[in-house]
Amino acid sequence: MKINLKNRILIAGLITSFAFTFAYQQKANAGTPHFQKIMTVIFENTDYNPTMREDYFAFFASHGALLSNFFGEFHPSQGNYISLITGNNYEVTNDGTTTIDQLSIIDSLEKKGLTWRVYAEGYPGNCYLKDSGKYVRKHNPFISIANIQTNPKRCANIVNASQLAQDIASGEVTNYSFYIPDLNNDGHDTGVHYSNEWFKNNFSAYLQDPKFMQGMAVVATFDEGSYFGGNHIYTAIVGEGIVPGSESNERYDHYSLLKMIEDNFSLDSLGQYDETAPPIAGIWQTP
Repeated sequence: MKINLKNRILIAGLITSFAFTFAYQQKANAGTPHFQKIMTVIFENTDYNPTMREDYFAFFASHGALLSNFFGEFHPSQGNYISLITGNNYEVTNDGTTTIDQLSIIDSLEKKGLTWRVYAEGYPGNCYLKDSGKYVRKHNPFISIANIQTNPKRCANIVNASQLAQDIASGEVTNYSFYIPDLNNDGHDTGVHYSNEWFKNNFSAYLQDPKFMQGMAVVATFDEGSYFGGNHIYTAIVGEGIVPGSESNERYDHYSLLKMIEDNFSLDSLGQYDETAPPIAGIWQTP
């Protein structure tokens, strides 16, 4: 069948229009906010498979989205924590005391007028720069950022984790929050079964609380796996914007989590590995 010139022009126009519309929708969906608040809870030093054998970690993933091909970047711990909030480890290759004079997600959040808070178990407060009991500075990357540790107003957003229940009750949970369990509860000194029981006993009630979960996404992740496990770690997300029971087997890492938060809140990129990290897709409710 011959197609005359007029029809060819019409068809070409329709194809171009469809392609433009599809590209526009893809761009729009990429910037669609899937949550108004996000809390990251971070655990320690366990590979993906042992974590998935624990009942509450498996339950959490089944009620949200499982990122089954997720990896840490480095060994030991601290470089991963720094990367998760800055997009780069900035040559932090050990767990010693460090101060990073670089931008972090906190700068991007504040520039956008968004609120943040860090809940750290055992943290003494008042810009404390040392370890204290089961609280260790190396697991609190925010206190190692120069423009936070030298600014009392910013430091005041790092609080003892006991304040979380109060903030939930008063409706003051921030747009961005980060929960740091102590060395026992994160599994560092005790193992993944202990952290599984702690997570179940301390967070199951929060996850069933509509006041807490409204507009919320809760991320459970690990800093790193074992030294011999390829750094394949558990990461799952639960929230209103997530397709329950979904799974993505695309390869992601902590930079992708950072990018997910930047994209959701339309934040500026930090211009590090977050800029080129693959966006987390295939788990979101359709707007």
